[in-house]
Parts: sequence; structure tokens; C-alpha cells
Amino acid sequence: MFGRARRPQPGDVVDVAGAPVRLAVNPRARRISLRLDARGAVVATAPSARALAQAEAFARSRAGWIAERLAARPAQSALKPGAVIPLRGRPVRLVAVPGRGAARLTGEAVAAGGDSDAFARRVRRLLRAEALADLQARTAVHAAALGLPSPAVAVADARTRWGSCTPPRGPGDRGRVRYSWRLVLAPPFVLDYVAAHEVAHLREANHGPAFWSLCARLYGDVAPARAWLKAHGAALHAVG
Repeated sequence: MFGRARRPQPGDVVDVAGAPVRLAVNPRARRISLRLDARGAVVATAPSARALAQAEAFARSRAGWIAERLAARPAQSALKPGAVIPLRGRPVRLVAVPGRGAARLTGEAVAAGGDSDAFARRVRRLLRAEALADLQARTAVHAAALGLPSPAVAVADARTRWGSCTPPRGPGDRGRVRYSWRLVLAPPFVLDYVAAHEVAHLREANHGPAFWSLCARLYGDVAPARAWLKAHGAALHAVG
């Protein structure tokens, strides 16, 4: 006797015409969907684990779409001497200098010492520090607008979300916000929108009408920044 075929599980990666597709479950999803995530990987999402087999079948039916989207992904941009990367929406060139000095901003360039691996680490460290400074500043501004103390702010190399918020849990807790350091690569109006978005979550945990009203109060029209991230977010994740 043959055993039953194994049911697909969340996190499974299946091959679709040579392309890896990750299966995911989102209980808030209303239907099966297919998308490229921030890393440029293909994700087939179902509203429940029971529907994952349908999500896999749907992905296989869209093999042509998957191939087209993967071909259109931005090329990876390594942090190496001579590369040009965006910083606050403007191009800067990475320049090697003698020695082992930390990376520093010099006009329209980022200069750093060290071999290839050390050079990349130093440039990334500088970018993270710049991101943290910008995000701490804008987070404090938006929190003050709500009459709140600024939450603790950290940056990480998140690949699925630009920011996340943990609201205060009791007296003396300011809450915590974590951002992707790659926001410093984007124009300042985009970084500012994400900061406003996460600060709004200190008051409103969901994405209901009250939340978006609060975002508009803090930031104004969010549509241009959201559209920018949708159009260029994958390019930011291709840096480094």
C-alpha cells in the first residue's frame, strides 16, 4: 500500500519550472495570491494551511508570470569599491582608502578601508548608523506630535517589513520600534512616512480607518511614499 501524499506545509519551498516558490499562510488573506517579497523571492499565500495545495497549484499555473517577474528583479549591488549606491535618495560612490579606517561620508562618496569583506562591513556599519540617527529623529518628532515619549528605536536587516512596532505594555514603557536600515537609502520623504506609520501604531495596533487617519495627521498624503516603496523597494533590498 502506498501512503497518503504529504500535505504542503507553511514554509515549504516548491519548484515551479525551475523557480523556488515559498508557501505561506496569512489568515487575513481573502484569497490565494502570488507575489515577490522584499527579497525578490516568490511567495504563494493561502488563507489557511488547508488551502496550501491550491496555492501550489495556482503557482504552477502562473509559471510564465513567475519567470517574467524574476527576470525583472534588480541586480544585486555589492558594497565594493567603485559601486554607486543610493543614500537618502541620492547616488554616492563607494571609495577605497588605504588602511583600516572606518567608513565615512565625504561629500558625494563613502570612503572606507580594508579588504573586500572588511570594506563591505564598514560601509554597512556606517549606513546602519546613519539610518538609526535619521529614524530616531523622525520617530521622536512624530511621537511628540501625539504627546508621547519617543519609543526605543533600533534598526535591523528586515526583509519582509520596513518597520514594526511594539506598543507600550505598562507604566514607564515607551514602546519599541524596529526599522529596516535600508530606509536610509530611500529619499527622506519615504523614511519619514515609515516613521510616521510606526508611531501611529503606538496608538492604533491595526490598519483600520482610525490608523490611516492618524497617519494622515502625522504625515499628510501617504500615497506617494507607499507608491515609491512598492516601485523601488526591491532595489533597496538588492543593495549589499
